[in-house]
Amino acid sequence: MTTYRKTWDKDEYAQKAKDRLVAENEPEIVSERKVKRELLRPRDHKVDLDSKLGKTMVVTKDSPSAMQGGYYCKVCDCVVKDSINYLDHINGKKHQRNLGMSMKVERSTLEQVRARFDKNKRKREDDEKNKAEDYDLEARAQERQEEEERQRALKRQRKKDKKRAVAGAGEEDLDPELAAIMGFGGFGK
Repeated sequence: MTTYRKTWDKDEYAQKAKDRLVAENEPEIVSERKVKRELLRPRDHKVDLDSKLGKTMVVTKDSPSAMQGGYYCKVCDCVVKDSINYLDHINGKKHQRNLGMSMKVERSTLEQVRARFDKNKRKREDDEKNKAEDYDLEARAQERQEEEERQRALKRQRKKDKKRAVAGAGEEDLDPELAAIMGFGGFGK
């Protein structure tokens, strides 16, 4: 009897499933093109975001990439238009890869974590000591009073100078003979 239904060879498919599981569990053979990248490490320099702040720059279509408006990345040879995107770029996968780093971080040991906690604790204690020593309420109040007195004296001096300038300008504008005829001669004295 001829049947047109397909019959499955269960042994053949079981063997394929075993082969697939073995292939998934075995580490793949690394090709020669894959480069071993170093682990991610902290930046050793300050990111300069303020150098172009508030400056005007003429940009033409013929300007080199480094001279165009925005932030230029030398490593990737690209221009990013604002500071937030620039920070995203330099912390991103493409930039880190161009630097030769993977996005994996070295695992810290227990001793390294303890040392970091101790360092931060000492730093915080030192900051609290310095803050307590630097904070002298009486000295700060005295400085504040002296500053206010200097401001008041400066304000009084400006007011006197302004009055003198107005009085001097009024006398220079009028002819003394004309002022005498009009009866203005004795008002300011």
